[in-house]
Amino acid sequence: MVWKAGLIGAIAVAAAFAAPVDAQAKDVLTIDLVNEPSSLDPHGQWNPDSYYVYRNVFDNMVTRDNDGEIVPQVAESWERLSDTEVQFNLRDDITFHDGEPLTAEDVVYSVERITDPEFASPQLGQFDKIVKAEAKDDQTVVLTTDGPYPVLLPQLVKLSIVPKHVVEEVGAEEFNLKPVGSGPYVFEEWRRGVQVTLTRNEDYWGDKGAFATAVFRAVPDAATRLADLQSGAADLVVTLDSDQARQLETYPNAKPLIVQTERVGYFAMNSTKAPLDDVRIRRAIALAIDKEGIVEGILAGGEQVVGELVSPAHFGWVGDIEPFSYDPEEAKSLIAEVGEAAKTPMKLATSPVFDQKIVQAIQQMLTEVGLNVEIEMTDMATWLRNQQVSNEEAPMLTFSRWSCACQDADGIMFPLLRSGQSWSRWSSDEVDALLDRGRSSLDEAERLEAYGALHELVKEEVPLIPLYQAAIIYGGNEALEWMPTANESMFLNRMGWSE
Repeated sequence: MVWKAGLIGAIAVAAAFAAPVDAQAKDVLTIDLVNEPSSLDPHGQWNPDSYYVYRNVFDNMVTRDNDGEIVPQVAESWERLSDTEVQFNLRDDITFHDGEPLTAEDVVYSVERITDPEFASPQLGQFDKIVKAEAKDDQTVVLTTDGPYPVLLPQLVKLSIVPKHVVEEVGAEEFNLKPVGSGPYVFEEWRRGVQVTLTRNEDYWGDKGAFATAVFRAVPDAATRLADLQSGAADLVVTLDSDQARQLETYPNAKPLIVQTERVGYFAMNSTKAPLDDVRIRRAIALAIDKEGIVEGILAGGEQVVGELVSPAHFGWVGDIEPFSYDPEEAKSLIAEVGEAAKTPMKLATSPVFDQKIVQAIQQMLTEVGLNVEIEMTDMATWLRNQQVSNEEAPMLTFSRWSCACQDADGIMFPLLRSGQSWSRWSSDEVDALLDRGRSSLDEAERLEAYGALHELVKEEVPLIPLYQAAIIYGGNEALEWMPTANESMFLNRMGWSE
């Protein structure tokens, strides 16, 4: 693998390497995640450690191939009946892991469940344009949207189909602990705080997995994940940094796997609370953060500074919005204008899943321009809960990275900026109107115009600060064949051992 020019630093070479594991003889694939899943119910929490696991247990309405194109899964074909109606024709050979057939009734139930405000799925804002799901027969479903909805198919990439009969029988809590899907792998065991075990679905309708068993382990420490890969205790590990990727280049039994993703790193501010309700403070924060320094000096894995709350992998990327320049002196000037209120203590919410070097660097940058910022660390499940609360309860400051897995601006901008959304700390009639226009026109040019205007408003009002397009670095066994994708899906049945 050839690294881009500009990547510098000494390579830490291990004095001795564990003997390479004979991967081809292994029938168990071991994957080190950062945290254990916060949910195995696919309509529950939306975060990578959960998604990596449950996406292999469930089939989705549609999916994306390795080139990013939307392709059939549960729905084998579809046609638009009108501006607001799309008919989906379902496969007739899919069975759930308990042997019951997957039918249109299960699809309707899944849609109604994830769009039910009382169920309160964190994904609700990405599906709430669907106002009706109707089963025409066992293999035909018609979805009706509230007005034209161009993002329906990209969003349905994320809609996992759950078995109505199981969920209704056991309830949501038990279903989360023992999920039943129709995907290429079957849930076997969840040892809380340790690992989740899946086994191959021998009756799967599609491509079967190469591994009889897959084990997902919670390994919060990146150095430990790297050591597990080096020793052969793990076959695939997530969330490495560029220094660790360079180390992998020296290992005879492992390799780095790097992909530019649709995930956007951003800095969120609770604009409903003083002093963040003053645009001067929000602008000062934007000027105080050295985005180039973070990308080149800390990450150094091919990330790209962005001035928009999307990445080049999204529809809705315009590409001509310049990021805020790094100008700490101007930041200090704005803070001085605000006066005593600018000294209000503010907590910066974070979790171990995020790169703490970035969080600490941002805290230092904000402190150096005169703000009073303290890091508040919680586990990922708590961090997620704290993000999806009322404006009054929500953190003042948050560093985060967002991926909708839909590769459309609606999937990131709507939940983070639309008034009333559980992740949004912003309210603007003008922004709301543009968001609604972007998700309701079937004309791509009109949609791009709306998102272009949105990017300008975000830069003017600074409800959020876009930072960079994330590059995700995995480490894999040298014999593992797998192509990481921009939407960060980890499909076990698209992996295998080299010959």
